[in-house]
Amino acid sequence: MKSPTLPVYELSHLRALEAEAVHIFREVAATFERPVLLFSGGKDSVVMLHLATRAFWPAPLPFPVMHVDTGHNFDEVIEFRDRMVAEHGLRLVVASVQDEIDAGRVVEETGPRASRNRLQTAALLRGISEGGFDAAFGGARRDEEKARAKERIFSFRDEFGQWDPKNQRPELWSLYNGRHRRGEHIRVFPLSNWTELDIWQYIAEEGIDLPEIYYAHRRPVVPRDGMLLAHTRFLTLLPGEEPYEELVRFRTVGDATCTGCVESAAVTVDEVIAEVAATRVTERGATRADDRISEAGMEDRKKEGYF
Repeated sequence: MKSPTLPVYELSHLRALEAEAVHIFREVAATFERPVLLFSGGKDSVVMLHLATRAFWPAPLPFPVMHVDTGHNFDEVIEFRDRMVAEHGLRLVVASVQDEIDAGRVVEETGPRASRNRLQTAALLRGISEGGFDAAFGGARRDEEKARAKERIFSFRDEFGQWDPKNQRPELWSLYNGRHRRGEHIRVFPLSNWTELDIWQYIAEEGIDLPEIYYAHRRPVVPRDGMLLAHTRFLTLLPGEEPYEELVRFRTVGDATCTGCVESAAVTVDEVIAEVAATRVTERGATRADDRISEAGMEDRKKEGYF
C-alpha cells in the first residue's frame, strides 16, 4: 500500500525572520527581570513593537517602551508615538535630552550645524539606570552600518553602559547568553538579520501603520552637505541657504536637525518597496548627517553607550 503524501508547507523568509524575532522576545521575557523596548516611532521600532505584540498575544506587552526624546522631533512622529501608546495600552517611559541639559549633565552644541543626536547617549543610559532595566530591545539591523554589523543579537554592556566590540559572546545554534552582574545590561536586537527591504515587505504583508512622513509628501527642504534637510523650527539656516518645497519622503527618522529626506513620488508601500529594492545606499548612509562625522563615528558612539 502506497503511503499517503503529506502536504509540504513552505516557510517564507519573512515568516522565518518573524519566528526568530518572536523567539528572541520570549527568551528575553523568560530570562530577564526588567526588559524595556526602545521605541522612537521609526519604521524599525514600529515593526519591533508589532512583533513583540505578536509574541505575547493575547496578553498585554509585559514590559514598557522607552523613547529617548531629543526635543527636536518631527511632529508627525510624536503624534504617531502617542497614538500607538494609547492603542496598545503601553506604559511609556521618556528619557529626555532636555532634562540632561537642564541638569547640567551634558552641554548642548551651538551653531547652525548643532545637533542633539549625540546627547541621546546620556539620556538613554540614565533612563536605563533609573528604570532598573536589565535588557533593552533596540531596532538596529546589521545592514545599516559597519559598527552595527559587528553586534550580536544579545549585546553585552558593562556597568557604564559601554560596548566593547571585542567582548562579544558567541551565539551558536541561536543560543543566547544573557548573564550579567547587577548594573550591567544587555542590548537585544531582534531585527539583526532583517534588511531594509525585509522591513518594508513585512510592513506590506502585515498592513502595519507608519508615520506619514515615510511616504511622499511636499515639504520645505534645505540642501546641505549632499542631503535634503527638512526646514523645521529646529534648523538654523546657513548664509546663502534658501528653503524650497520638494516632493520627498524619509527613509529613517531621528533628530530633525540631522535626518535627511530623499526626493520621492512613492505614496504607497509597494512603491516604496520598488525604490528600496533599487537603491544601493543604506538609509543611514544616505540621510543621517550624524553618521558622517568620521569613518568610525557610529562605533565610537556605540562604545560610549549609544544605540
